Amino acid sequence: MKDSAVEPEPAPLSRNRSYATLWSGQFLSELGNEINFIAIPLLILAMSGSALEAGLASSVVAAGHMIANLPAGVIADRWDRRRTLLICQTGRALAMASVAAAVWLDAYSFPHILLVALLDGLLGAAFEPAEQAALPQVVPASQLSRAVAANTARPFIATLVGPALAGFLFAVQRAIPFVVDAVMLAFSSVALLFLRLPARPEPAAGEEARGPGGDLVAGFRWVLGRRVIRTTLLWMLLSNLVFTALIIIVLATSHEDQVGAGVIGLSMACMGAGGLLGAALADRLHAALPAPVVIVGFSWVTAALTALMAVVPSGLPLGLLLGCAAFFVPVANTTILTYQITVTPDALRGRLTGITGLCGGGAAALGPLLGGALVTAGTGGILACAAALALVATATTLSPTLRRFPTARA
Repeated sequence: MKDSAVEPEPAPLSRNRSYATLWSGQFLSELGNEINFIAIPLLILAMSGSALEAGLASSVVAAGHMIANLPAGVIADRWDRRRTLLICQTGRALAMASVAAAVWLDAYSFPHILLVALLDGLLGAAFEPAEQAALPQVVPASQLSRAVAANTARPFIATLVGPALAGFLFAVQRAIPFVVDAVMLAFSSVALLFLRLPARPEPAAGEEARGPGGDLVAGFRWVLGRRVIRTTLLWMLLSNLVFTALIIIVLATSHEDQVGAGVIGLSMACMGAGGLLGAALADRLHAALPAPVVIVGFSWVTAALTALMAVVPSGLPLGLLLGCAAFFVPVANTTILTYQITVTPDALRGRLTGITGLCGGGAAALGPLLGGALVTAGTGGILACAAALALVATATTLSPTLRRFPTARA
Protein backbone atom coordinates (compact mmCIF):
# COMPACT_ATOMS: atom_id res chain seq x y z
CA MET A 1 0.00 0.00 0.00
CA LYS A 2 1.37 3.40 -1.09
CA ASP A 3 1.92 6.12 1.47
CA SER A 4 0.00 9.21 0.54
CA ALA A 5 1.62 12.35 1.86
CA VAL A 6 -0.83 15.11 2.55
CA GLU A 7 0.61 18.60 2.42
CA PRO A 8 -0.29 20.65 5.48
CA GLU A 9 -2.50 23.67 4.98
CA PRO A 10 -0.46 26.89 4.97
CA ALA A 11 -0.92 29.25 7.88
CA PRO A 12 -3.44 32.05 7.25
CA LEU A 13 -2.08 35.35 6.01
CA SER A 14 -2.91 36.93 9.36
CA ARG A 15 -0.25 34.69 10.96
CA ASN A 16 2.32 35.05 8.19
CA ARG A 17 4.90 37.32 9.82
CA SER A 18 6.93 37.90 6.66
CA TYR A 19 3.83 38.93 4.69
CA ALA A 20 2.72 41.22 7.52
CA THR A 21 6.17 42.86 7.46
CA LEU A 22 5.96 43.46 3.70
CA TRP A 23 2.35 44.68 3.86
CA SER A 24 2.95 47.08 6.74
CA GLY A 25 6.21 48.33 5.23
CA GLN A 26 4.56 49.29 1.95
CA PHE A 27 1.55 50.73 3.80
CA LEU A 28 3.77 52.96 5.94
CA SER A 29 5.62 53.99 2.78
CA GLU A 30 2.34 54.96 1.08
CA LEU A 31 1.02 56.65 4.24
CA GLY A 32 4.25 58.64 4.40
CA ASN A 33 3.72 59.69 0.77
CA GLU A 34 0.24 60.99 1.61
CA ILE A 35 1.44 62.84 4.71
CA ASN A 36 4.32 64.45 2.82
CA PHE A 37 2.06 65.34 -0.12
CA ILE A 38 0.24 67.73 2.26
CA ALA A 39 2.88 68.52 4.90
CA ILE A 40 5.73 69.60 2.59
CA PRO A 41 3.66 72.20 0.65
CA LEU A 42 2.13 73.41 3.94
CA LEU A 43 5.60 73.89 5.41
CA ILE A 44 6.85 75.78 2.36
CA LEU A 45 3.78 78.04 2.31
CA ALA A 46 4.14 78.72 6.04
CA MET A 47 7.83 79.58 5.73
CA SER A 48 7.98 81.49 2.42
CA GLY A 49 4.39 81.93 1.23
CA SER A 50 5.48 80.86 -2.27
CA ALA A 51 2.96 78.72 -4.12
CA LEU A 52 5.54 78.30 -6.89
CA GLU A 53 8.04 76.72 -4.46
CA ALA A 54 5.29 74.47 -3.04
CA GLY A 55 4.36 73.29 -6.53
CA LEU A 56 8.02 72.76 -7.43
CA ALA A 57 8.56 70.53 -4.39
CA SER A 58 5.53 68.40 -5.27
CA SER A 59 6.78 68.12 -8.85
CA VAL A 60 10.22 67.04 -7.61
CA VAL A 61 8.63 64.19 -5.61
CA ALA A 62 6.68 63.07 -8.67
CA ALA A 63 9.81 63.33 -10.84
CA GLY A 64 11.72 61.23 -8.33
CA HIS A 65 9.05 58.54 -8.56
CA MET A 66 9.15 58.58 -12.35
CA ILE A 67 12.97 58.50 -12.52
CA ALA A 68 13.30 55.65 -10.01
CA ASN A 69 10.72 53.22 -11.40
CA LEU A 70 12.82 51.51 -14.06
CA PRO A 71 16.19 51.33 -12.24
CA ALA A 72 14.34 50.24 -9.09
CA GLY A 73 12.98 47.24 -10.98
CA VAL A 74 16.51 46.27 -12.04
CA ILE A 75 17.75 46.68 -8.45
CA ALA A 76 14.94 44.45 -7.13
CA ASP A 77 15.95 41.70 -9.56
CA ARG A 78 19.72 42.06 -9.34
CA TRP A 79 20.41 42.76 -5.66
CA ASP A 80 19.23 41.50 -2.29
CA ARG A 81 15.57 42.53 -1.94
CA ARG A 82 15.52 42.64 1.86
CA ARG A 83 18.55 44.92 1.89
CA THR A 84 16.95 47.14 -0.75
CA LEU A 85 13.78 47.46 1.34
CA LEU A 86 15.81 48.26 4.45
CA ILE A 87 17.93 50.94 2.74
CA CYS A 88 14.83 52.63 1.27
CA GLN A 89 12.96 52.84 4.58
CA THR A 90 16.01 53.86 6.60
CA GLY A 91 16.98 56.53 4.05
CA ARG A 92 13.49 58.01 4.05
CA ALA A 93 13.35 57.96 7.87
CA LEU A 94 16.63 59.91 8.07
CA ALA A 95 15.45 62.39 5.42
CA MET A 96 12.20 63.09 7.28
CA ALA A 97 14.07 63.36 10.59
CA SER A 98 16.33 66.00 9.01
CA VAL A 99 13.28 68.10 8.06
CA ALA A 100 11.85 67.80 11.57
CA ALA A 101 15.20 68.82 13.07
CA ALA A 102 15.50 71.80 10.69
CA VAL A 103 12.04 73.04 11.69
CA TRP A 104 12.70 72.57 15.43
CA LEU A 105 16.05 74.36 15.17
CA ASP A 106 14.66 77.17 13.00
CA ALA A 107 17.09 76.17 10.22
CA TYR A 108 14.59 75.89 7.36
CA SER A 109 16.11 75.93 3.86
CA PHE A 110 14.21 75.47 0.62
CA PRO A 111 17.13 73.67 -1.15
CA HIS A 112 17.17 71.22 1.77
CA ILE A 113 13.45 70.59 1.34
CA LEU A 114 13.93 70.03 -2.40
CA LEU A 115 16.70 67.50 -1.72
CA VAL A 116 14.51 65.67 0.78
CA ALA A 117 11.61 65.71 -1.67
CA LEU A 118 13.82 64.17 -4.35
CA LEU A 119 15.16 61.49 -1.99
CA ASP A 120 11.65 60.74 -0.77
CA GLY A 121 10.42 60.25 -4.34
CA LEU A 122 13.40 58.11 -5.37
CA LEU A 123 13.44 55.86 -2.30
CA GLY A 124 9.64 55.58 -2.11
CA ALA A 125 9.47 54.41 -5.70
CA ALA A 126 12.41 52.02 -5.23
CA PHE A 127 10.65 50.27 -2.32
CA GLU A 128 7.62 49.07 -4.32
CA PRO A 129 9.29 46.79 -6.93
CA ALA A 130 11.33 45.01 -4.24
CA GLU A 131 8.25 44.55 -2.03
CA GLN A 132 6.04 43.24 -4.83
CA ALA A 133 8.76 40.98 -6.24
CA ALA A 134 9.29 39.50 -2.76
CA LEU A 135 5.57 38.75 -2.29
CA PRO A 136 5.57 35.29 -3.96
CA GLN A 137 8.64 34.40 -1.88
CA VAL A 138 6.68 34.69 1.39
CA VAL A 139 3.11 33.83 0.32
CA PRO A 140 2.09 30.34 -0.89
CA ALA A 141 0.63 30.15 -4.40
CA SER A 142 -2.74 29.14 -2.93
CA GLN A 143 -2.94 32.47 -1.04
CA LEU A 144 -1.44 34.76 -3.68
CA SER A 145 -4.70 36.29 -4.95
CA ARG A 146 -5.80 36.90 -1.34
CA ALA A 147 -2.52 38.68 -0.61
CA VAL A 148 -2.80 40.79 -3.78
CA ALA A 149 -6.39 41.72 -2.84
CA ALA A 150 -5.25 42.76 0.65
CA ASN A 151 -2.46 44.83 -0.90
CA THR A 152 -4.95 46.77 -3.04
CA ALA A 153 -6.50 48.15 0.16
CA ARG A 154 -3.32 49.96 1.20
CA PRO A 155 -3.48 53.03 -1.06
CA PHE A 156 -7.14 53.63 -0.22
CA ILE A 157 -6.45 53.49 3.54
CA ALA A 158 -3.43 55.77 3.11
CA THR A 159 -5.48 58.25 1.04
CA LEU A 160 -8.25 58.30 3.64
CA VAL A 161 -5.95 58.73 6.65
CA GLY A 162 -2.81 60.53 5.41
CA PRO A 163 -3.99 64.00 4.29
CA ALA A 164 -6.27 64.52 7.29
CA LEU A 165 -3.54 63.32 9.67
CA ALA A 166 -0.97 65.62 8.03
CA GLY A 167 -3.24 68.66 8.32
CA PHE A 168 -4.08 67.95 11.96
CA LEU A 169 -0.47 67.33 13.00
CA PHE A 170 0.80 70.39 11.13
CA ALA A 171 -1.78 72.54 12.94
CA VAL A 172 -0.42 71.28 16.27
CA GLN A 173 3.24 71.94 15.39
CA ARG A 174 4.96 72.26 12.01
CA ALA A 175 7.61 69.64 12.73
CA ILE A 176 5.27 66.92 14.04
CA PRO A 177 4.13 65.45 10.66
CA PHE A 178 7.79 64.82 9.77
CA VAL A 179 8.54 63.38 13.22
CA VAL A 180 5.61 60.96 12.88
CA ASP A 181 6.68 60.00 9.35
CA ALA A 182 10.27 59.40 10.47
CA VAL A 183 9.15 57.26 13.42
CA MET A 184 6.83 55.14 11.23
CA LEU A 185 9.57 54.53 8.67
CA ALA A 186 12.12 53.75 11.40
CA PHE A 187 9.69 51.23 12.90
CA SER A 188 9.32 49.60 9.47
CA SER A 189 13.13 49.46 9.14
CA VAL A 190 13.45 47.64 12.45
CA ALA A 191 10.78 45.12 11.39
CA LEU A 192 12.60 44.52 8.10
CA LEU A 193 15.70 43.47 10.05
CA PHE A 194 13.78 40.33 11.02
CA LEU A 195 12.39 39.60 7.54
CA ARG A 196 13.61 36.31 6.11
CA LEU A 197 13.30 35.73 2.37
CA PRO A 198 14.00 32.33 0.77
CA ALA A 199 17.14 31.99 -1.31
CA ARG A 200 16.60 33.00 -4.94
CA PRO A 201 17.69 30.93 -7.95
CA GLU A 202 21.18 31.53 -9.28
CA PRO A 203 21.22 33.92 -12.29
CA ALA A 204 21.36 32.27 -15.69
CA ALA A 205 24.64 32.14 -17.61
CA GLY A 206 25.53 35.58 -18.94
CA GLU A 207 23.15 37.55 -16.70
CA GLU A 208 25.86 38.67 -14.27
CA ALA A 209 27.98 40.05 -17.11
CA ARG A 210 25.07 41.80 -18.82
CA GLY A 211 25.05 44.85 -16.56
CA PRO A 212 22.12 46.97 -15.31
CA GLY A 213 21.47 48.52 -18.73
CA GLY A 214 21.29 45.10 -20.32
CA ASP A 215 18.96 43.95 -17.53
CA LEU A 216 16.64 46.85 -18.26
CA VAL A 217 16.57 46.08 -21.99
CA ALA A 218 15.97 42.40 -21.22
CA GLY A 219 13.06 43.35 -18.95
CA PHE A 220 11.41 45.49 -21.62
CA ARG A 221 11.98 42.77 -24.21
CA TRP A 222 10.34 40.17 -21.96
CA VAL A 223 7.33 42.35 -21.10
CA LEU A 224 6.73 43.53 -24.65
CA GLY A 225 7.14 39.98 -25.91
CA ARG A 226 4.17 38.79 -23.81
CA ARG A 227 0.99 39.81 -25.63
CA VAL A 228 -1.27 39.45 -22.59
CA ILE A 229 0.96 41.57 -20.37
CA ARG A 230 1.67 44.34 -22.90
CA THR A 231 -2.04 44.57 -23.82
CA THR A 232 -2.98 44.76 -20.16
CA LEU A 233 -0.41 47.51 -19.51
CA LEU A 234 -1.90 49.58 -22.34
CA TRP A 235 -5.41 48.98 -20.96
CA MET A 236 -4.33 50.06 -17.46
CA LEU A 237 -2.53 53.15 -18.82
CA LEU A 238 -5.56 54.39 -20.76
CA SER A 239 -8.07 53.61 -17.98
CA ASN A 240 -5.94 55.34 -15.31
CA LEU A 241 -5.27 58.33 -17.58
CA VAL A 242 -8.97 59.02 -18.05
CA PHE A 243 -9.90 58.25 -14.44
CA THR A 244 -7.32 60.67 -12.98
CA ALA A 245 -8.50 63.35 -15.43
CA LEU A 246 -12.08 62.70 -14.28
CA ILE A 247 -11.19 63.30 -10.63
CA ILE A 248 -9.77 66.74 -11.45
CA ILE A 249 -12.89 67.62 -13.45
CA VAL A 250 -15.18 66.49 -10.61
CA LEU A 251 -13.23 68.59 -8.08
CA ALA A 252 -13.25 71.66 -10.34
CA THR A 253 -16.94 71.27 -11.22
CA SER A 254 -17.88 70.97 -7.54
CA HIS A 255 -15.86 74.10 -6.73
CA GLU A 256 -17.46 76.09 -9.57
CA ASP A 257 -20.90 75.01 -8.36
CA GLN A 258 -19.96 76.46 -4.94
CA VAL A 259 -20.04 73.13 -3.15
CA GLY A 260 -18.53 73.52 0.34
CA ALA A 261 -15.02 72.26 1.06
CA GLY A 262 -16.38 69.85 3.67
CA VAL A 263 -18.78 68.30 1.17
CA ILE A 264 -16.01 68.04 -1.44
CA GLY A 265 -13.83 66.27 1.14
CA LEU A 266 -16.69 63.90 1.94
CA SER A 267 -17.12 63.19 -1.78
CA MET A 268 -13.46 62.23 -2.06
CA ALA A 269 -13.81 60.10 1.07
CA CYS A 270 -16.60 58.20 -0.73
CA MET A 271 -14.06 57.24 -3.38
CA GLY A 272 -11.70 55.91 -0.71
CA ALA A 273 -14.52 54.04 1.03
CA GLY A 274 -15.62 52.46 -2.24
CA GLY A 275 -12.07 51.31 -2.92
CA LEU A 276 -11.75 49.83 0.57
CA LEU A 277 -15.01 47.91 0.20
CA GLY A 278 -13.88 46.63 -3.19
CA ALA A 279 -10.56 45.51 -1.70
CA ALA A 280 -12.40 43.62 1.06
CA LEU A 281 -14.41 41.67 -1.54
CA ALA A 282 -11.79 41.50 -4.32
CA ASP A 283 -10.51 38.01 -3.49
CA ARG A 284 -14.02 36.53 -3.42
CA LEU A 285 -15.02 38.19 -6.67
CA HIS A 286 -11.73 37.15 -8.26
CA ALA A 287 -12.46 33.53 -7.27
CA ALA A 288 -16.10 33.68 -8.43
CA LEU A 289 -15.77 35.49 -11.77
CA PRO A 290 -13.74 34.61 -14.88
CA ALA A 291 -11.00 37.16 -15.58
CA PRO A 292 -12.51 38.36 -18.92
CA VAL A 293 -15.79 39.13 -17.15
CA VAL A 294 -13.94 41.28 -14.60
CA ILE A 295 -11.88 43.21 -17.18
CA VAL A 296 -14.59 43.75 -19.81
CA GLY A 297 -17.23 44.36 -17.14
CA PHE A 298 -15.06 46.91 -15.31
CA SER A 299 -14.53 48.85 -18.53
CA TRP A 300 -18.25 49.14 -19.32
CA VAL A 301 -19.38 49.78 -15.74
CA THR A 302 -16.84 52.60 -15.34
CA ALA A 303 -17.91 54.18 -18.64
CA ALA A 304 -21.60 53.99 -17.62
CA LEU A 305 -20.97 55.45 -14.15
CA THR A 306 -18.95 58.31 -15.67
CA ALA A 307 -21.75 59.11 -18.12
CA LEU A 308 -24.16 59.20 -15.19
CA MET A 309 -21.93 61.74 -13.42
CA ALA A 310 -22.75 64.27 -16.16
CA VAL A 311 -26.43 64.35 -15.16
CA VAL A 312 -26.32 64.24 -11.34
CA PRO A 313 -25.82 67.28 -9.06
CA SER A 314 -22.32 68.25 -7.95
CA GLY A 315 -21.08 67.33 -4.50
CA LEU A 316 -22.05 64.15 -2.69
CA PRO A 317 -23.94 62.50 -5.61
CA LEU A 318 -20.78 62.77 -7.73
CA GLY A 319 -18.76 61.38 -4.84
CA LEU A 320 -21.06 58.40 -4.47
CA LEU A 321 -20.68 57.56 -8.16
CA LEU A 322 -16.89 57.92 -7.85
CA GLY A 323 -17.08 55.54 -4.90
CA CYS A 324 -19.03 53.02 -7.01
CA ALA A 325 -16.37 53.23 -9.74
CA ALA A 326 -13.56 52.91 -7.16
CA PHE A 327 -15.21 49.74 -5.81
CA PHE A 328 -14.30 47.87 -9.00
CA VAL A 329 -10.67 49.05 -9.15
CA PRO A 330 -9.26 46.55 -6.57
CA VAL A 331 -11.21 43.72 -8.21
CA ALA A 332 -9.66 44.43 -11.62
CA ASN A 333 -6.21 45.00 -10.09
CA THR A 334 -6.36 41.71 -8.18
CA THR A 335 -7.25 39.80 -11.35
CA ILE A 336 -4.48 41.41 -13.40
CA LEU A 337 -1.71 41.46 -10.79
CA THR A 338 -2.33 37.84 -9.73
CA TYR A 339 -1.88 36.74 -13.33
CA GLN A 340 1.22 38.90 -13.84
CA ILE A 341 2.93 37.69 -10.66
CA THR A 342 2.05 34.07 -11.42
CA VAL A 343 3.49 34.00 -14.95
CA THR A 344 6.54 36.23 -14.37
CA PRO A 345 9.78 34.47 -13.39
CA ASP A 346 11.26 35.55 -10.05
CA ALA A 347 14.28 37.05 -11.81
CA LEU A 348 12.02 39.50 -13.74
CA ARG A 349 9.35 40.45 -11.21
CA GLY A 350 11.08 43.63 -10.08
CA ARG A 351 11.44 44.90 -13.63
CA LEU A 352 7.82 44.10 -14.40
CA THR A 353 6.75 46.16 -11.37
CA GLY A 354 9.05 48.99 -12.44
CA ILE A 355 7.60 49.08 -15.96
CA THR A 356 4.07 48.90 -14.55
CA GLY A 357 4.91 51.76 -12.17
CA LEU A 358 6.24 53.82 -15.07
CA CYS A 359 2.93 53.40 -16.92
CA GLY A 360 0.97 54.26 -13.79
CA GLY A 361 3.18 57.27 -13.08
CA GLY A 362 2.75 58.50 -16.64
CA ALA A 363 -1.03 58.27 -16.29
CA ALA A 364 -0.91 60.03 -12.90
CA ALA A 365 1.20 62.85 -14.37
CA LEU A 366 -0.74 63.37 -17.61
CA GLY A 367 -4.25 62.70 -16.29
CA PRO A 368 -4.53 65.89 -14.20
CA LEU A 369 -3.23 67.94 -17.16
CA LEU A 370 -5.89 66.38 -19.38
CA GLY A 371 -8.52 67.03 -16.73
CA GLY A 372 -7.41 70.65 -16.39
CA ALA A 373 -7.71 71.15 -20.15
CA LEU A 374 -11.24 69.70 -20.10
CA VAL A 375 -12.44 71.62 -17.03
CA THR A 376 -13.58 74.60 -19.12
CA ALA A 377 -16.10 72.33 -20.85
CA GLY A 378 -17.99 71.75 -17.56
CA THR A 379 -20.22 68.69 -17.80
CA GLY A 380 -18.90 68.36 -21.34
CA GLY A 381 -15.56 67.39 -19.80
CA ILE A 382 -17.23 64.57 -17.85
CA LEU A 383 -18.99 63.42 -21.02
CA ALA A 384 -15.65 63.48 -22.84
CA CYS A 385 -14.22 61.18 -20.16
CA ALA A 386 -17.27 58.92 -20.47
CA ALA A 387 -16.79 58.78 -24.24
CA ALA A 388 -13.08 57.97 -23.82
CA LEU A 389 -13.87 55.18 -21.35
CA ALA A 390 -16.55 53.85 -23.71
CA LEU A 391 -13.90 53.69 -26.45
CA VAL A 392 -11.60 51.80 -24.08
CA ALA A 393 -14.49 49.45 -23.21
CA THR A 394 -15.26 48.87 -26.89
CA ALA A 395 -11.60 48.12 -27.66
CA THR A 396 -11.51 45.80 -24.63
CA THR A 397 -14.57 43.91 -25.84
CA LEU A 398 -13.16 43.58 -29.36
CA SER A 399 -9.67 42.56 -28.19
CA PRO A 400 -9.19 38.77 -28.45
CA THR A 401 -6.40 39.02 -25.86
CA LEU A 402 -8.55 40.68 -23.19
CA ARG A 403 -11.68 38.70 -24.07
CA ARG A 404 -9.69 35.53 -23.41
CA PHE A 405 -7.63 36.86 -20.53
CA PRO A 406 -6.34 33.83 -18.57
CA THR A 407 -7.97 33.30 -15.18
CA ALA A 408 -5.29 32.73 -12.53
CA ARG A 409 -6.84 30.87 -9.62
CA ALA A 410 -5.21 30.56 -6.22
